[in-house]
Amino acid sequence: MHMQIYGLGSQWSQVAAFTSAIDTALGKWLVDVHRIGLTEYRALAHLTQAPDKELRVNDLAQKIGLNQSSATRLVSRLESKGVARRDVCADDGRGVYAVLTPEGEALAREVRASYDERIGELLASASAEAPHVDVRLLGTALRQIADVVTP
Repeated sequence: MHMQIYGLGSQWSQVAAFTSAIDTALGKWLVDVHRIGLTEYRALAHLTQAPDKELRVNDLAQKIGLNQSSATRLVSRLESKGVARRDVCADDGRGVYAVLTPEGEALAREVRASYDERIGELLASASAEAPHVDVRLLGTALRQIADVVTP
């Protein structure tokens, strides 16, 4: 069954603009408070959840929405901060892994609670500026979307 949904592009653009505004504020806050960028934190968060605290750089790129080149530069930044390191795949020597260091795990743990709290604050603030945004419904929608896209 094929169903056509009109206006979906416009709705998607509104969601993207809303998300971008929250991400911009969240990224600035992370740098100011924890001295880590949003993409860097998201990479650490994925590494903390990965088996053996490591992911192929290609897989990390896909999880955080970067191309291969950008992910390689991201891992370099994480290495320079001492929160991750590179490792070469023992099986074929070609695959490169990003591996979380103990310092990276500690930083991710330190940031996690305040990160979630800050997202709540930003959503509440957005709701105050745009009264048509119902934060409770938005939270429910986010959880439902996460359930759909999480393997």
